Amino acid sequence: MGKAGKRGRKSSIWRGVPRWARLCTVFGTVLTVLSGAVLVGTEALMARYEGAVGKADLFGDQAAGAKEKKSDIKGPLNILLVGIDPRTPTAAPLADSIMVLHVPASMDRAYLFSVPRDLYVDIPAFKKANFPGETTKINAAMSFGSKVPGANPDAARGFELLATTVQNVTGIKRFDAGAIINFTGFQKIVDAMGGVDMYVEREVKSEHKQPDGKPRPGKTYGEGYVGPQAVYKKGNQHLSGWQALDYVRQRYPKNGVPDSDYGRQRHQQQFVKAMVGQAFSADVVANPLKLDKVLRAAGQSLIFNGRGSSVVDFGLALKDIRPNTIQMIKLSGGELKNSRGAYLGEQFAPGVPDFFTALHNEQLDAFLLEHPEFVNKTK
Repeated sequence: MGKAGKRGRKSSIWRGVPRWARLCTVFGTVLTVLSGAVLVGTEALMARYEGAVGKADLFGDQAAGAKEKKSDIKGPLNILLVGIDPRTPTAAPLADSIMVLHVPASMDRAYLFSVPRDLYVDIPAFKKANFPGETTKINAAMSFGSKVPGANPDAARGFELLATTVQNVTGIKRFDAGAIINFTGFQKIVDAMGGVDMYVEREVKSEHKQPDGKPRPGKTYGEGYVGPQAVYKKGNQHLSGWQALDYVRQRYPKNGVPDSDYGRQRHQQQFVKAMVGQAFSADVVANPLKLDKVLRAAGQSLIFNGRGSSVVDFGLALKDIRPNTIQMIKLSGGELKNSRGAYLGEQFAPGVPDFFTALHNEQLDAFLLEHPEFVNKTK
């Protein structure tokens, strides 16, 4: 970055940047890249957070011999954010949540959209994992790309194949940064904040948890669970860590999510925005102990790659973005079936390619005015 973004400067780098503007987002998806400007109130905290965030070559730049980026971070930017929910160290990761944060050239607002995890796409061949290519659901790209013969799966390598696949689907030529977010880490972040306040749009019953947070007993995968269910009532709710994570996992009509995975995408976006708002609250900003606890929990949940720029550099570059300037986008779709009527996955609705064209041409504001159905409601 420029002078305000380089590490190693004296405390004067913060001159002109108010403390509340530096204490922004650090939780998961959007928070990953906004955190440097928000949760970093001092150079000590900046170094602590930068050191806590995991690093990995998510785009294969090192293998390709790419040099670290030295220029300023300027828009437009496209940042790929992938949530995983790893079961065991030996299990190949699936992309449970795929989000893209688009920041226009003005760098004062952002657009967040989700790619359906079951989107039926062409996943290209990937020599690093001896993967020949396949047409299937997009969330499998991370699993295919992560395979390492004779060793545990490499999530960073899987991210690289997923990034290429998402680029092909959206027409985005290059991602400027990326992050892997461990969903189980969300629980620690929310608990460190003292819970999160968010609006539950309709009553939802948990498929997985009992009212006290313990797992619901079940037989084998696919046969369902039994016993009492945690219930999330419609309206403004204060959710603990396990409740928030459980709520955004629900995707079955029988549990109160009639639009299935599209509803889950919307709930995840609502959750991210609620967490951003919580980060700005005086309860977090003005409490050094809580702030440090949140910072450390967030850092332990993330693997970030800024293609030569640090997470703090990105945080400073995006310091003008606020919760109310993050526009949630809804990309509609529906089921895709083969000639025998068997379900293959999801496909985008006909108008979605026009959204991607508007994104490439920096015309999203005009597009959304003409197509308000693409604006995702957050309440």
